Amino acid sequence: MEFAYCKLEIFIPESHLGALQQALAEVDAGHIGAYDCCLSYHPVTGCWRPLDGTNPYLGTVGEICTAPELKVEVTCKTERVAQTIAAIKAVHPYEEPVINAIPLYQVGL
Repeated sequence: MEFAYCKLEIFIPESHLGALQQALAEVDAGHIGAYDCCLSYHPVTGCWRPLDGTNPYLGTVGEICTAPELKVEVTCKTERVAQTIAAIKAVHPYEEPVINAIPLYQVGL
C-alpha cells in the first residue's frame, strides 16, 4: 500500500519554532487543501544523555538532561519527506534531532 502523506513529529526548542515554521513553509509542508503553513505544536519535556564524542546543544556529556521542548506536528507529501527533513535539519540546533515520519492512511476526512 502506498501512502500519499506522512505526518512529521519534530522535537525542537521553543526558541527555534519561527525558523522551523519558515523552513517548513519553504518546502510546502503543512499544505492542506486551500491552506498552507498548517501545523500544531505543544510543550513536552525532552530527556537525553549525550555520549562521548558529542557536542550537545544542551546538557553535559555523560549526564542525563531534561529540558522543555516543543513537539511540532506537520503533514507533508510522502514524495517530499527527504526534502522536508533536510530543511528541518538545516534550522534545527541539535546534532541528532528527533524527527519521526509516520505514513498516514487517510487525511482530511
